[in-house]
Amino acid sequence: MERSFARGEGKGLRLEHFLSGVSDMERAQYEILAALQETHREFSRNVIYPYLSDLIHLFEQLQHILRGLEGIRNAAPGEVRQVDWEACRVIYERPAFDADRIAAVEELIRWALPHIQEAIEEGRTIFEFVEEHLHMEPVGIVPSYQEEGYLIVPDQRGQMLHILQYQLSVVSGGSERYRTLRTVHLKQLPLRGVYPAPQRIKLDLIAERRELPNPATYFFATDLDFPFAQTVLPVAKRKLMRHLFLQIGRA
Repeated sequence: MERSFARGEGKGLRLEHFLSGVSDMERAQYEILAALQETHREFSRNVIYPYLSDLIHLFEQLQHILRGLEGIRNAAPGEVRQVDWEACRVIYERPAFDADRIAAVEELIRWALPHIQEAIEEGRTIFEFVEEHLHMEPVGIVPSYQEEGYLIVPDQRGQMLHILQYQLSVVSGGSERYRTLRTVHLKQLPLRGVYPAPQRIKLDLIAERRELPNPATYFFATDLDFPFAQTVLPVAKRKLMRHLFLQIGRA
């Protein structure tokens, strides 16, 4: 039965935590540290998804907002109305803005960024450790068409071998175009001490799913007893995506 792994809903740090900073700085700092503490707890359990990617995105958002706030100093007085947190931009309007309010936002962001950076580095250390101990190899002959195929990833904690189908897609975001790796979980096999033969799994997939008669198939191996959906699979997908970018770029 096909299924997708759902995104975990963490309670880590969000952009909304900075909204109260303009009215109560001490409370905002406390809430930010509490949210980061939860992220540190998840990292201590070797859980990196979605916390690491969310933190990196938040860090970039806050830096973008800071650049906008710095631009205020060079703007004509009375042009700023507020900070649009959702769009990560500064809205300009007359009459004059509340300089103290903007200064409080800037102070809170500058205070928080080193704490966020520290958490990001902790998460990246786990990511790099998993990536180093997660070995990937192609199964059989690799076809020239690699935008679709299969990946086989072990879950040592659950004693299962997961088989997923992947598709490399181009996504448009505004004026930007970038690639993303989409996966669908197809099935899982029990791990009984040794891995099933990857070539046998590939042949079974060809027989079961004839839309890909000569699929690109990648097998991952690891001894790490880490959470599968929150750590092992995201690292495997990232590793495969980087490999595919290199291969397609050479074509």
